[in-house]
Parts: sequence; C-alpha cells; structure tokens
Amino acid sequence: MENLPKDKKIILFDGVCNLCDASVQLIIKHDEKDIFRFVALQSELGQQILKHIGVDTNSIDSILLYEPGIAYYYKAEAVMRISKNMKGWYPILSYFSFLGKSANFIYDFVAKNRYKWYGKKESCMIPTPELKSKFL
Repeated sequence: MENLPKDKKIILFDGVCNLCDASVQLIIKHDEKDIFRFVALQSELGQQILKHIGVDTNSIDSILLYEPGIAYYYKAEAVMRISKNMKGWYPILSYFSFLGKSANFIYDFVAKNRYKWYGKKESCMIPTPELKSKFL
C-alpha cells in the first residue's frame, strides 16, 4: 500500500454509523497536529487496507487505527491510542490502557447498540471541501 501517507495515522471507521461519523468529526476538530487521515471501512480503499494488513473484513465493523509500516489497533485500544493524540482532555482516556483487552467489554456493548441508539445512514458521508484533505 505504497500510496498511503507514511507520516499519518489512518483511522478506518464505519462510514454509515452516525456515532462513528460524529466521532470522526470530533477527532478532526481536536487533531491539532494533523496526525490522522480517515477512510470508511466500506470503501474500496478501506477493504484494501484491511486485506493488506491481514484483517478479516468480516471481523472489523467499527474502528481500526492503522499506523503504516508499524502496527494496527482496533476497538478500545484504537480509541485510547487516538485519544492520546488529541488536544483537550481526551488524552486522559489513554490512561485506561492498563485495562488491556478487558476494555473491549464496554466498547463492544456500545458498538453492538450504536445503530439502535444513534442511527445509521444510507451511505458514507461526503466530506466538505474543507475536510476533503483529511479523507483518503
């Protein structure tokens, strides 16, 4: 995947989930150092990235943080690593990394109910011209 930016962390997200869309908007707002780029899991590029890093496309349905050439993280670990790079109080979430995979219990509960609680779109969002550079 040589066309991916090597100096950016890539967040793969559920492009039809309203909660995920709101989370992407929040991350963009607090990404003061311009660290992140975004791609919907449902997109062709999202599927290519998952295949490239060896993740079963059926096992990931909400969020994955990919650091090209380094590693990838999913579920609660991805959330904690993303929050570490945001401005404001969000880095506090990274202190919960000591919970390890047990933090996925909470993550899985929210992820399982996200469509019921927050709704679902018919298709992935189209970024505004101002935000277009943030999306791959």
